[in-house]
Amino acid sequence: MAFEKLFEEGKIGKLAIKNRVVMPAMGVGLAEPDGHTNEHIIRYYEERAKGGVGLIITEVTRVEPMYGTACPCQLGAYKLSHITGLERLADRVHRYGSKIFLQLHHPGRENHSIQIEGRQIVAPSEVMCKVCQEMPRALSTEEVEDLVKAFIRGAVIAKTAGIDGVELHGAHGYLLNEFMSPYTNKREDKYGGSFDKRLTIMEEIIAGIRQQCGPDYPISVRISADEFVEGGLKLEDTIEIAKRLEKCGINVINVSSGIYESSTTIVEPASFAQGWKKHLATAIRKEVSIPVIAVNNIKEPSVAEALLEEGVCDFIGIARGNLADPAWAKKAECGKEAEINRCIGCLNCFGAIGANGHIKCTVNPRCGREVEFGTVNKNGEGRTVAVIGAGPAGMEAALTLRDRGFKPVIFEKENVLGGQLNLADKPVLKDKLGAYKNGLIARVENSGIEVKLGTKADKENVKAINPVGVFLTTGGNPIVPKIPGVEGSNVITAEQFLSGAKKVGEGSVVVIGGGNTGMEVAETLCYEGREVTVVEMMDQIGRGLYPSVLVDYITRVTQKGEKILTGQKVLSIDEKGVTVENTKDQSKSRIDADNVILALGVSSENSLKDAMKELGVPVLLAGDASHPGRIMEATMDAVNLAYGFLE
Repeated sequence: MAFEKLFEEGKIGKLAIKNRVVMPAMGVGLAEPDGHTNEHIIRYYEERAKGGVGLIITEVTRVEPMYGTACPCQLGAYKLSHITGLERLADRVHRYGSKIFLQLHHPGRENHSIQIEGRQIVAPSEVMCKVCQEMPRALSTEEVEDLVKAFIRGAVIAKTAGIDGVELHGAHGYLLNEFMSPYTNKREDKYGGSFDKRLTIMEEIIAGIRQQCGPDYPISVRISADEFVEGGLKLEDTIEIAKRLEKCGINVINVSSGIYESSTTIVEPASFAQGWKKHLATAIRKEVSIPVIAVNNIKEPSVAEALLEEGVCDFIGIARGNLADPAWAKKAECGKEAEINRCIGCLNCFGAIGANGHIKCTVNPRCGREVEFGTVNKNGEGRTVAVIGAGPAGMEAALTLRDRGFKPVIFEKENVLGGQLNLADKPVLKDKLGAYKNGLIARVENSGIEVKLGTKADKENVKAINPVGVFLTTGGNPIVPKIPGVEGSNVITAEQFLSGAKKVGEGSVVVIGGGNTGMEVAETLCYEGREVTVVEMMDQIGRGLYPSVLVDYITRVTQKGEKILTGQKVLSIDEKGVTVENTKDQSKSRIDADNVILALGVSSENSLKDAMKELGVPVLLAGDASHPGRIMEATMDAVNLAYGFLE
């Protein structure tokens, strides 16, 4: 076995866990509005259990609905009627030898009144979260005592339902974290003030769970080992907290970091290296005798194995990796590491939850839709389908058609698979996107799908394979605006730059377009030491990006001297720079530059559509060929169409 430590049995208290892969809690938004389970959330977790995860920790589960609801369709454990559904959830996870913990949660000040029917949010003290920007009301002593009972009741409900253990969410700036931290706890009653008093709520909850659920029922506590804010908890503080919690009788500590105000340290954008915060778990593990679970932005099984060998932790938290590929663990264990569908760190999963929807994944169109994509109609009967274009949309369409029993044949005019991913992985800090591309290509190559590389599709060669349908996934063409000077020798497109088709001349550069591609091109040039200015007509760059990703980008590039100008329309280009117009007051100004790169997106390339329709078979357009968008829209589009094709 390639990863011996990752797949050896572990123990939490007296509970045996079949391997060291833990899927930690992530909000999913798939439950009923009143907190009950349904087939959607059960199938979501069942897929990860089937995929080989040793321990699943559920999404944040509210213990009281009045002030503790964090999203519209969040799990609940506050009334007896929740038991039946949780029991079904546990049974389905247990089918595959996996264990499951229920994470008990209250959002505290990191919430919005709209989530709790307009009521004022609550917290230990009147300290406003700078991200949520709503002033909380301080809980009374009696209310805190009632919350202690609510957490205990949640654990009793979990145990009654056959859930294997519970986790108290004391991290990421939520309520229990707020009580433990001097940054947010300014109380003067028994629940605040000194270090000891700030831990009172945790001690009372743990004691109550032990009394109600017995000495052997597993209790985990998730902590932020460093809040990464001035005045907040630091590693030396959380080491003492971990030691105290161990004395209280918990069985495992789950080490994370950050609060909303340092959110890039909770869920890291793509620029963060795997294992960047391993020092946090390492330090805590040295001071406690109970097992340590730790998240470390892990994407690769080899990195997970190395952390275990190094003694960083006892269990590896693989969160977004299990969104991107529910079979992450099984593929690693069975020697199919190359086929793992890699997380690219885009954080669109959190963006979907933040928009009050359900969990989604850019690289896994089935994530959060396990019910919809659960039954495959295998009526292909070996019939041939032409797939023109081998970008993410084309490859996902071909893989889905193959699963349905069709015989997809991919036509790709280039000599390699990947499409636009072969450009998208070229900018700096895009190694995770390259790993995703390689994994997707490996799945296609190992599937037996016929691929015609270096073959430009036309009516005749597509007709020759006698297809019953055609999927047109030919991507898009760079948008080149009709403005004076755009054809100058100092002007190239982002695609030409990334592909190496044209070089950027010496000197400074203006990048026109502050979308994702423009940002990546600009950053790549900054890392080369160039003087770079990004010009964007809208009022902000990176529209549609998750806020943490945008903040992370701006922080990095401004340190390297990149200038970002928004609300500026380019009027003309010449050999010495560009002339722009302010979109608010129509004032004009000059930006001096030696070179100009156009990064204004793409228009759909579907010129083959009419010729393919002449074959007399269905022609379906997916990805940019249908409507330009992100990888998420392209893959979802392709899989949807492939599932519905000739049903």
